[in-house]
Parts: sequence; C-alpha cells; structure tokens
Amino acid sequence: MDELLRMEHISKRFGDFYANKKIDLTVKHGEVHTLLGENGAGKSTLMNILIGLYQPTEGKIFVNGKEEHIDSPAHAVKLGIGMVHQHFMLVEAMTVFENIILGDRNVSGLFIDRDARRREIEELSEKYGLDVELDKLITEISVGAQQRVEILKALYHGAELLVLDEPSAALTDIEVEGLFAIMRKLVSEGKSIIFISHKMREVLHISDRITVLRLGEVIGTVNCAETDGKALASMMIGRELSASQYEKMEAKGECVAELKNVDYNKNSKHNGLNGVSMKVHRGEIVGIAGVDGNGQTQLAQLITGVLAPQSGSVELKGKSVSVYDPSSFIKNGVSHVPEDRNLQGLVGDMSITDNLVLKATTAEKFSRGKGLLLKKRDMARYAGEMVGRYDIRCTSVEQTVRSLSGGNQQKVILAREMESEPDLLVAAHPTRGLDIGATRFVHDKMIEARDKGVGILLISADFDEILEVSDRILVFFEGRIMGEYSGKNPPVEEISLAMTGK
Repeated sequence: MDELLRMEHISKRFGDFYANKKIDLTVKHGEVHTLLGENGAGKSTLMNILIGLYQPTEGKIFVNGKEEHIDSPAHAVKLGIGMVHQHFMLVEAMTVFENIILGDRNVSGLFIDRDARRREIEELSEKYGLDVELDKLITEISVGAQQRVEILKALYHGAELLVLDEPSAALTDIEVEGLFAIMRKLVSEGKSIIFISHKMREVLHISDRITVLRLGEVIGTVNCAETDGKALASMMIGRELSASQYEKMEAKGECVAELKNVDYNKNSKHNGLNGVSMKVHRGEIVGIAGVDGNGQTQLAQLITGVLAPQSGSVELKGKSVSVYDPSSFIKNGVSHVPEDRNLQGLVGDMSITDNLVLKATTAEKFSRGKGLLLKKRDMARYAGEMVGRYDIRCTSVEQTVRSLSGGNQQKVILAREMESEPDLLVAAHPTRGLDIGATRFVHDKMIEARDKGVGILLISADFDEILEVSDRILVFFEGRIMGEYSGKNPPVEEISLAMTGK
C-alpha cells in the first residue's frame, strides 16, 4: 500500500497550551487507520487541522506526495478528504437527496440535472451498501441512516480519505456491524479511513494500524495484528492498566428507593415497564444489565421524577411519592447523571461555574435572599475546588462547558451531582463515549460515593461496566426484571441468557 496522507511535525498551540505537539501521521491507500487516545489527547484538533478548520502552528501536510496548505473544509473536499463528525452536520429541513447534493461541485448555474445526480447517488449507494431513502426528510430517518447519509455525501463529493469521528457512539450493536461492513467495503475498493474511537473492542476488530495519542503527542503507531487491548490501554494512559479490584458489598443500610409493581406503558417492549419491583439501599451499587432499549430509559426517568407510574408506587426513604417532578425528587435527595449529557445534563453556553452550581443557586453559600443576589466570588472559588477534585481539564472556570471534551463535560455533571450529598444517585450510561482513563475515574468516584453511604442505581448497556462495579445486578428485558444476581462472582452466562429473555 502506498502513502495517501502524511502529516509531518504538526503542532497547534493555543496561547501557551499545545493541543498537538510535533505529530507525525501517515495513512496508506486502502487501510483503516485508528486514532486512539483519551479525551483531550488532541485527536479532534489534529483532524480539524486536516480538514482545514484550524491552521497548524507548524508542520506540513502531504496528500498523494504533494505538499498542501489546506485552508478550508472546501479545500479539503477538493483534495478528496471527507469527515463524518460525531454530531452530524445535516440540514434537518431538507431531504436526504438535497443534503447529499448540497455544495455539489458538478452543479453550475441555476439548474441541476436532478435525475443524473440521483442516478449517481443510487449507484454509489448500491456499490457500498449505503441503504438510504432519498426522498425522506432528515428528521424522518434513524441515527444510523443519518450516518449513512453523511458517508454517502462524502463519497459523492469525491472522498478518497474518510475521517469517522466516534462513528459508533449513537448506534445500536446491529447498526455498528452494518457500519463495519461498509468500512470493509470502502477499504477493499482502495478508499482509506481514519477511525476515531474510544472502544477498544471496536478498534481491535476493524483497524489495520493504530496511532496512539497522549497529551497532544504521538506515543506510537502499531499494527493491529501485533497488539492487544492491554498494551494499547497502557500506551493511552501512560501506565499499565491493572484489572479492577473493587470490593463488592452486601448492603445493610436503609432502603433509599423502592419500586412496587410499577407499570408504565407496559404493552411496549422497548419503552415501558411491566410489573417492576426493586430496591436500592444505602452503600450499594445496583446495576441494571440489558440490551439498550428494554425500558432502562423509562426506569431512570421514573426514579428521578420525570415520569409518573401508571400503576404501582415509588418510595423514597420509606415514604410514598405523591408528586412526580424532578425538583421534588432533588429535594428528596435524588441526584441524576443523565444518559444524554448535552441534552439533559448541561447548559452548553453557560460556564463551568454556572453548571456546577445549577442546582444550588438558592443555597446560602452561593446567594443572598435565596437566589436574588449571587455570590459570584464564592461560586468561582467553589468551581476551582471542583476542577481540582474531579480533574476537569479546562483553561478557566468561566470557559463554556460546550467547549470541553466529552470526558470533562461528564466530570462537571459528576461533580455537581455527587457534591450535592445525595441519598440516591441514578447514573444512566455514565461512561458512554468516554476513554479508559475517564471511565476508571468515574468508576472510582462511584465507589467512593457508595462507601460514604450513597445508594447508586447504575444503568448501562456496557456489560463489562455492570460486572465491574455492581454489588447487585438486575437484568431487564422488554420492561421486566428477568433475574437478580450477586455482584460477587456473578454467573456471566446465566446473566447473558437473561438479557436475551431466556
């Protein structure tokens, strides 16, 4: 395989901070080359330089052996470089077809030969197995279909090198398999892919070569066939990652939350609860295992006051709940790490400080007159303490949370929810999209909270995570509890079968 892309000694400095430092990266024709690294390792910055959103402080880029100064995304497209961002860049009010031809280099003047363009897109779609419905609005298709539209659009615009940024983050397991089949087809046709992912299994499954970044620098490039997850993890975090030795507890504390025969939308297999009875005690982590979409979202919403049960009851610390709204649950000592941190957990344009005190603006330590006059200096001092305690990597506590990496955004939520001294912490997919180091940090904080007497309900589609930290495991399938298991030496095969409804 000859060389398609070479990035030489690429550095990007913001003030005194190096996001990238003397990075060398080569991508060959017809390979999947993975960029692996913790949140904030510099992967996104490097790709933003490649597609012309940023200009490097120093360094050179060669495409097919020729040095190029890529000064805009449009220039990158002309060079055959396309990027599918983690958060898709599609116009929702337009159809799939209109999104694909937007900015078409073949169109001149006012008129578009729509039939010819359509035939071209259909041929590409068939060639690469990119099944899309061209006349549907973007709002009418699934997340997996939107991703196929993004890939098809990049190929239609002439991409020879495709950058996929966390492409599996929002996909189901079946959609991920479909994505991998598309990727294999692309490289078999001589296309090249830069694959950015945190998921070690996926990386080892699909990659040809892997380049590991840490703190803005290249640690090394390895052939996938000659490495394993443990070695890559050690390269990523700078030390050998030992197996977790979390001690499993048998809770003897008070019951902080109990569901009794709860039904919600019970006839739905994927968005309901059917006769659910369960307890969470102080000083234990109860893990909810199951394939995503078996009622877990509704469980989290119900136990945090977003939804009310249609029958059955919920008790908090022995008292039956009569008012179902999030603020009354917060007053009752319930904290919530939501499954979508951007939609439900953070206000993106507000500062780190403001997000950290979001639930406590009427507290005496942060305000006078129950929120009438905020103590800005005390808020900033507190935010500084939280940044240190939770290792939130930022340039200032006044930085907007939108500008933080995913792992650091999650740490802001954790700091806010855990420091409110809850009786019950509901953590829904708390490490989704996080790298190994950030995941371990979240787990450590959960164990620390458990050991202080917090009852924790952990909802996760990551079976390894459930096994890692749960003291007790409940298996959900189609809105029902299929079984309960101890977190000490859990019967993995039996739990796996229960997750499929057997």
